[in-house]
Amino acid sequence: MDFFTKFPAMGRQGLRDLKKSIDAGFRDFSREFGESLENFFEPLLWFLVRLEKLLIATPWPIIILVLALLAWVGSRSVKIVIGTILSFLAIGYFGMWKDTMSTLAIISVSTIVCITAGIPLGILMARSDRAQSVVTPILDIMQTIPAFVYLIPVVMLLGIGKVPGLLAVCIYAIPPIVRLTNLGIRLVQKEALEAADAFGANYKQKLFGVQIPLALPNIFAGVNQTIMMALSMVVIASMIGVAGLGVPVLRSISNQYLALGLMNGLAIVALAIIFDRVSQQYGERLQKHRQGIKHD
Repeated sequence: MDFFTKFPAMGRQGLRDLKKSIDAGFRDFSREFGESLENFFEPLLWFLVRLEKLLIATPWPIIILVLALLAWVGSRSVKIVIGTILSFLAIGYFGMWKDTMSTLAIISVSTIVCITAGIPLGILMARSDRAQSVVTPILDIMQTIPAFVYLIPVVMLLGIGKVPGLLAVCIYAIPPIVRLTNLGIRLVQKEALEAADAFGANYKQKLFGVQIPLALPNIFAGVNQTIMMALSMVVIASMIGVAGLGVPVLRSISNQYLALGLMNGLAIVALAIIFDRVSQQYGERLQKHRQGIKHD
């Protein structure tokens, strides 16, 4: 305590000046490049809005049929398919269909963005130890820093709306897919790579013909975790204008509507369980297929 009381006034003033310069620099950056960033993310906003409108406008029997088909393709489990159908019927019966479709839209788009950016980054980390040493601390920061902190720079740059919420979700959800892609490729046995070298395969052929196929179970585990983390951001993203199940949950907190909060919270849980079970089952099938190839 004595150290802080005796800390020179000049040092404290220097810290205040540093904070002010950082704030001023970020404000100047947002004023100069904010509009350019908005234009850059315009195609992403267009895709998100069109997907959301499509899901809301499509008749509910078609949506449930498509989701049940996807659940069957992913899991090959009758129980999961029946659970998916019953869950969405209950969501529609209790009047949460529109919010659920909005949540499905942002989770789908954020997952696509995370996969598109995360898998190449994971491949880069697996290829280069230097890249791994640079990216790993960044991923550590992204996973440990409070989710609300993401909203500060994103909102300052892009304001309130769907794109800032989508970016906040992606920042929070992308680390698992990057880490597990890197891990999966690094775990590919050297014998498989040596066999590919013996057949004269180049790096691209080894990557797409050997490493990525053998790393698919780990990659899908990363996809699973990315989807779960994206769903966990639904309520926080609703604070900056993202439509979905998080909006009524936030409203229930503000107005102490217990039933409203519980129902929408359970709808988020139902989505999480369905996504988790389907992606998990698909990953297990890939693992069994990989083990079968090894035994053969």
